[in-house]
Amino acid sequence: MRIVIQRVAHASVTIEGEVKSAIKQGYLVLLGIEESDTTEDIDWLVRKVIGLRVFDDENHVMNRSIIDINGEILVISQFTLFASYKKGNRPSWLRAAKHEISIPLYEEFCKKLSEALGKPVGTGEFGADMKVELLNDGPVTIMMDTHNKE
Repeated sequence: MRIVIQRVAHASVTIEGEVKSAIKQGYLVLLGIEESDTTEDIDWLVRKVIGLRVFDDENHVMNRSIIDINGEILVISQFTLFASYKKGNRPSWLRAAKHEISIPLYEEFCKKLSEALGKPVGTGEFGADMKVELLNDGPVTIMMDTHNKE
């Protein structure tokens, strides 16, 4: 699994002209899933996302987690995170998992993240044409990959 986390002042996702989900301060999480991903990858990512300390404390030091600030999370499926651009200029999406694998893992990730956060997370709609709007705060953008744990 691969995610991009953006610390946001607010974010929303619109599908066919209607806002599906909107959050205030927190994270916009873009989630890419590949064929080899498992629930163990979900568990590792959930721990990392919830524990990540990138919100300012009283001394303006990034020392607070999403839990500490009572923040919100919006999770958007993003198969393009597994783009292969080695040959030519048109990316290949062969590494991205098929729907029968990725949908259950996406749903499980959102469920476990919601449980760890202690409140529902916002979501998009898997496979839909989504318009994502955000105000990146900082900017702070962090990438994580369960197959390359740095």
